[in-house]
Amino acid sequence: MGKILVIDDEPQIRRFLRIGLTAKAYDVLEANTGVAGLELSALESPRLVILDLGLPDMDGIEVLKSLREFYHGPVIILSVRNREQEKVAALDAGANDFVVKPFGINELLARIRVLLRAGSDAPSVFAEYDDGVIQLNVLQRKLVVNGRPVHLSRKEFDLLKLLMEYQDRVLTQQQILDRLWGKTHVQDTHYLRILVGKLRAKLGDEASAPRFIETEPGVGYRFLSNRNEP
Repeated sequence: MGKILVIDDEPQIRRFLRIGLTAKAYDVLEANTGVAGLELSALESPRLVILDLGLPDMDGIEVLKSLREFYHGPVIILSVRNREQEKVAALDAGANDFVVKPFGINELLARIRVLLRAGSDAPSVFAEYDDGVIQLNVLQRKLVVNGRPVHLSRKEFDLLKLLMEYQDRVLTQQQILDRLWGKTHVQDTHYLRILVGKLRAKLGDEASAPRFIETEPGVGYRFLSNRNEP
């Protein structure tokens, strides 16, 4: 299944992850400092990195920024920090996902499978999307939901396509606003809330029990694929 690097200074967390990951046939590499983690990343080229923010020698965000100078695989942040600002900072610095401690191993394994299926941090390039419920034709700019054609405005279509390109990965509000409206509107989050609400209504989606568009409160949005796939 490939190598997964765990960068965390808590021995009990590393042991917990080692047991859970090796049970699924992953090879586990371990580092208890940011410097050691960066060295192992460069030497071993892991398929995925699990990074704690609270390291003894370096701030986790600085480790992440250094990591992104040469490592292009997926990175999951593990942290007891659950404030919106922390999540936004990690995602903006190049993290693919953010898991708050304490956490369940099955949830983490599901997130790992999703990121490894995605293959890299690069967006998906597709002309058509079809999950059996939603069919999107990019070239014709046509959407069908449950066999019914659905008309989207230009901005609604662009938002849906952008979220699908990064499916199962959180895009921050600022990242989306930059792509759809430009850098002068990255603080206009009310534009985005209104647009997401309209798109959800057309998809028949519910914010409280999302099937397609999930909100990461105060951070951004992700388009959901089937996390239960092997």
